[in-house]
Amino acid sequence: MTTSEKQLELEAIASEIKAFRGLDIARAATHAVPGEGNPDAAIMFIGEAPGFNEDQQGRPFVGQAGKLLEKTLREALNMDRSEIYITNIVKFRPPENRDPFPQEIEVCAGWLDRQIAAIHPKIIVTLGRFSMAKFIPDVTISRVHGQPRFVDFQGVRYIVFPMYHPAAALRAGAVLKEFQLDFNKLKQLLSPSAPPVPEPASAAPNIMQTSLF
Repeated sequence: MTTSEKQLELEAIASEIKAFRGLDIARAATHAVPGEGNPDAAIMFIGEAPGFNEDQQGRPFVGQAGKLLEKTLREALNMDRSEIYITNIVKFRPPENRDPFPQEIEVCAGWLDRQIAAIHPKIIVTLGRFSMAKFIPDVTISRVHGQPRFVDFQGVRYIVFPMYHPAAALRAGAVLKEFQLDFNKLKQLLSPSAPPVPEPASAAPNIMQTSLF
C-alpha cells in the first residue's frame, strides 16, 4: 500500500470502531480508542485496553503510562510518538480498568489485524500479557519479555518484541528497570545491522514462532 492508501484504510477502520455498539464496553465508552500514529511506522506498539484518560480523549496511552512510554521512547530511541503507531487489542475501556474479556478481544481482533496489515511494521512491540498472547501464547511475560522472535502472522513474517506494560513499570521499580533495559534491546533491532524482515511467507500457518537469534 502507498502511504495515502494506508491512511485511508486506517481511517476506515477507525470509523467502524467508533460506530460499533456490539459490546457492553462499546456502548458504555465515552470515546472509542482506535489507535493513532504514522501509517508508515517501523514500530507498532500494541497495548491491552484504554484506561480512563484514553476513554476521555479517544487517544491511546495519554495517561501516566503513556507519559512513561513517550519518555522512554525519546531517551532510548530518540523518537517521539508521531513516528510510531500505537493501539490496543481492545478498542474500548473496560469498566474500572479490569482485564479485557476473551470475547472483547475476539470482537476487536479483526480491526487490529487490519491495522497490522495496513501498517506492515518492521517490529510489533506487545505491551503486557494480553497483547503478547495474541502472537506468543502459553508463556509468561516475565519469562519472554525483551526476547524478539519471528512470528508468521496472516501469511507475513514479523519481528515481535514482547515487553512489560508501562503501567506495570510504574507500579514496581524492578519492572521499570526491565522496561528500560528492553527498550535498549529494541534499539539494537532497529540498527542497520539487525536481521532484516523476511519477505511475506507463502503457505505459512496463521501464527508460527521462531527464535530471532
